[in-house]
Amino acid sequence: MKNSFFSNLKHDAPSGLVVFLVAVPLCLGIALASGAPLFSGIIAGMVGGIVVTAFSGSQLGVSGPAAGLAAIVLAGIQDLGSFEIFLVAVVIAGVIQFVLGVARAGIIGYYFPSAVIKGMLAGIGVIIFLKQIPHAFGYDADPEGDLGFIQADGENTFSELVNMINFISPGAITIALISLAILILWEQQFVKRIKITQVIQGPLVVVIVGIVLAIAFSGSSMSISQDHMVSIPVASDFNGFIDQFTLPDFSAFGMIEVWVLGITIAIVASLETLLCVEATDKLDPQKRVTPTSRELRAQGIGNFVSGLIGGLPVTQVIVRSSANIQSGGKTRASALIHGFLILISAMIIPNVLNMIPLSSLAAILLVVGYKLAKPSLFKQMFKSGYQQFIPFVVTVLAIVLTDLLKGIGIGMAVAIFYILLNNLKNPYVLKETHDKAHKHYRIVLAEMVTFLNKAQILKELNKIPDNAELLIDASRTRHIQHDVLEIIHDFKESAKYKNIDFKMSCSDELDLNGYDQSLGPLMINVETESNGSKTEESVKSEV
Repeated sequence: MKNSFFSNLKHDAPSGLVVFLVAVPLCLGIALASGAPLFSGIIAGMVGGIVVTAFSGSQLGVSGPAAGLAAIVLAGIQDLGSFEIFLVAVVIAGVIQFVLGVARAGIIGYYFPSAVIKGMLAGIGVIIFLKQIPHAFGYDADPEGDLGFIQADGENTFSELVNMINFISPGAITIALISLAILILWEQQFVKRIKITQVIQGPLVVVIVGIVLAIAFSGSSMSISQDHMVSIPVASDFNGFIDQFTLPDFSAFGMIEVWVLGITIAIVASLETLLCVEATDKLDPQKRVTPTSRELRAQGIGNFVSGLIGGLPVTQVIVRSSANIQSGGKTRASALIHGFLILISAMIIPNVLNMIPLSSLAAILLVVGYKLAKPSLFKQMFKSGYQQFIPFVVTVLAIVLTDLLKGIGIGMAVAIFYILLNNLKNPYVLKETHDKAHKHYRIVLAEMVTFLNKAQILKELNKIPDNAELLIDASRTRHIQHDVLEIIHDFKESAKYKNIDFKMSCSDELDLNGYDQSLGPLMINVETESNGSKTEESVKSEV
């Protein structure tokens, strides 16, 4: 299948439209949560869709302002004293990200455990679902795009579900329920067989129906106020539109605080992007692999441009990317279309967008969240074993109860614990044989032996009885850390007093770090059993 921009336009155009509808309120909500001008979120959405996509190698990833950076942006604007100075930090962050991409730092993205990435997807799905329920009920105190547990309105993700009961809007609930019914209907096979439904996506129908119902409810008890609608800044003319773009104050370029903030944004934005790239690739039906270093360069260019024209920092974001995949996007064209739609709509038809009820969009995001956190995913991870399931569940819970980056960090810590635990369990294979007169022990070391294996190997050495023979077989070992060699050397010395016949075999390639002489002859073909039993070489084939 060709990956050119327009080879799958019949799939990418409808998907790009859905992503656009999802992205607009998220861009505005993240700008609001960041304490930045609302239009800066729209600018970041344009840049993420157009500029980043043009340089990216990700076929389905969609970039834009990220909720994970909202707290950093808010603190940065307050500390620096002005939004114009903050933009200089965004420009610097872009340059740093581009340099990281040139240095091929994107390889870091391949070291995130699969269980953590799947936990991130499910965790974000749970958050999206929980956060959109109040919006569906017509309570919009918490901005769209906020993924943190502690919210800007003083509530948290769970307390908001109770608090929203005091602010129910009948009109919003009605629109949300009808929207959900349409989206569920659109997923049914008998509807999918209708040709027009293959072209017109369910979310577009939901938005149109939402606008019509909002107009119909106007002036009645079901009326929906402007506070519960999309709210894009409206310019009176083209010059007014251009005036909404902001230039950085480069007189602050030498401020150390600006550089510290720029480095912080670059690191956090790069990590979020790499995590999202891994997650998006897992969701891709074609299982394409995104070149991560190229993605860092693309994000760097995007942040450089966004900072120059007054936009928030951008990253690749999983909410929009998953919406793109679920809507049938095939290539980068869908992300590009979404970017141009944001630009055109903000320039020409902001008033039309401001007629969309947030409850309609909440219904779309509820479906997106459910698909990311399907019960089948939890069942699949459970069947994979506890060493996969526990890091997965911990990541989900940590993301829901903290925020994205902290949750990933906690999930990584648990996953690394299980990796180390496995490493501790597999440093060697112990074989014991004996005849009437002698006991023979053979410890076959693994390919890599590190200080983490020290305790286990020492424990086994201490079990070797007096008057025995011991062969430590390192013939397949490529590396033994100094700590382990030290305890082997100490055991050799103590073996003299226990009448233990000690030998060690290894290949010429193994560096014994100065212990070559003290460990005695390096045996390659040593008989480990007597009375017609097997030689070392024959035993080795069984280990």
